[in-house]
Amino acid sequence: MSELDKAGTESRLTEEDFAVYQLIAEGAPPPNGYDVGRLLALRLIDADPYSPGGYIAHDPRGAAQGLTTRIRNDLQRLVDYVSQIPALERLADHWDPHRLYGGPGSEYLASAAQMNARLGEIGAAAASEFCAIQPGEPADRDPAILRLGVERTRTALQRGVTVRSIYHRSAHEHPQTREYIEAMTADGAEVRASTLPGPRIVLIDKRHLFIDNHVIDGGEGNSGWHVFDRAAVMWVRAVFDLFWNHATRWADLCRTAAAGPLTQRQWRILRELDAGYSSQQVGPRIGLSRRAVDKELAAIREALGCATMYQVMAWYGRSNKDESGSS
Repeated sequence: MSELDKAGTESRLTEEDFAVYQLIAEGAPPPNGYDVGRLLALRLIDADPYSPGGYIAHDPRGAAQGLTTRIRNDLQRLVDYVSQIPALERLADHWDPHRLYGGPGSEYLASAAQMNARLGEIGAAAASEFCAIQPGEPADRDPAILRLGVERTRTALQRGVTVRSIYHRSAHEHPQTREYIEAMTADGAEVRASTLPGPRIVLIDKRHLFIDNHVIDGGEGNSGWHVFDRAAVMWVRAVFDLFWNHATRWADLCRTAAAGPLTQRQWRILRELDAGYSSQQVGPRIGLSRRAVDKELAAIREALGCATMYQVMAWYGRSNKDESGSS
């Protein structure tokens, strides 16, 4: 701690200090009971080695210059300390994995403009993956904004970023949204649809999460949060995978709409059978009882005019041949 720090706010000279300094400069001792600490800290005086209890006055201009020098030195030390911060933060990479610090946690984005700006900034720098859930019913949007979204997605895909999005099932019946999704999938994005209610989220690189506002009462309707606590982000990433695994592939949804005879649940059962699961295993995987699965299989055979499940799966293989490589 420097002398200036020790003196603290007590270094400020008072009218009494001015009067005492004048006495010492004239060769007189300070009055009894007077604290000379402020004058000593500012180096306006020093103890007189040849006169016990006496003091020697110094030129105030020299004291001012000395004070300036000390302040500069203190500032330089502070600058040196601050310059170490990036190096200290870089050491976090070597922190024991079981002690990984997840925060700091989040920032509140009080408007749609702020949300879009931060999302655009983080999304433009995405390096590995971009995941999103858009659970609401689709609505017409500004075509210019949609074109910008397509271009952003295309640019990310060209950088090697994996893009996965989940939309509400009704998106297939909304021409503008369907056209937008088909443009994305043509560029390599993966899209699925779901009728399950879910949160609106955007996940980027397993490090950034954007969610609606559920904290600030009275916040703007499109306000939200940018979360970057690692534990919270990775938990939501696991939730996204649950929704993804239970959603319908966009290509399958299109086939279902075109094929007509089968329901989405029936298509799901056939996909599970095609993946190698037995009819006994399908039920627990998709949340149906064994009886419900058997009932659906009977309905499938009737809808397709097939006598056996072998014929059904042969029909499924022919219907699915163009998508055999999708997941």
